Amino acid sequence: MTIQQMMDKKKEYGYSNSKIAELSGVPIGTVQKIFSGETKSPRYETIQLLSSVFDEAYNEVHKEAAFRYNVASKQRLKSSYEEKTLEDYLALPEGARIELIDGKFYDMAAPTMIHQSISLELGYLFKTHVEKNKGSCITFVAPTDVQIDMDDRTIVQPDVFVVCDRNKITRARLVGAPDFIVEVLSPSNFMMDLVIKLAKYKNAGVREYWVVLPDDKAVIVYEFEKSDIPVQYSFEDTVPVGIWNGECRIDFKKIYEKIEFMY
Repeated sequence: MTIQQMMDKKKEYGYSNSKIAELSGVPIGTVQKIFSGETKSPRYETIQLLSSVFDEAYNEVHKEAAFRYNVASKQRLKSSYEEKTLEDYLALPEGARIELIDGKFYDMAAPTMIHQSISLELGYLFKTHVEKNKGSCITFVAPTDVQIDMDDRTIVQPDVFVVCDRNKITRARLVGAPDFIVEVLSPSNFMMDLVIKLAKYKNAGVREYWVVLPDDKAVIVYEFEKSDIPVQYSFEDTVPVGIWNGECRIDFKKIYEKIEFMY
């Protein structure tokens, strides 16, 4: 840094000669002579010491600016995820993995291979049961939009769901609560599936809700029409589907045998 550049920085930061001497370790008399122009060619070591003062000041200023920028960015990000409606949701870029719950956007992690395999297997088994029994229910898998509260503040995409009232099905989405929902848990969506969505699904009128925990090899079953207390099964068990009075039973041991190589 040249002397002129340091003089400009001295003025910009409002540093006094005594402050510069204190920070650099250069004697006050030398500092005064350099910045008054009396000393035309200071020693290289002295220039280096003085330059370090302004370099440090520059870094501190930019650290503070970066901090303020990050805070502002987080505030903008927070605000950009809140007070949202169906219109905002539909304006998202194609392929965006986001759910809208009570006017707030929530990011969704991409499903793992195990997650996707379980979802597809369950969807297939539910669909097969309905077709075999000539039922009217229809099975869907993510990503399929569900306007579960029939308002413009909530759109969810359950991993698997079954709807038996076809009047709820539109070309764009399901409008209303499915009869049966399955969410396959990932570490990143633990709070979402077991707290936020649990309450949302129950209050919306979902009759049955399963949470599959691949890492724990467990299935938590809520039959809201019978009890708020869930029943837990393992991947060694056969789990009855409550909305079909147990006539459909899912053998999780067979499902696990198909995906065990992924663990």
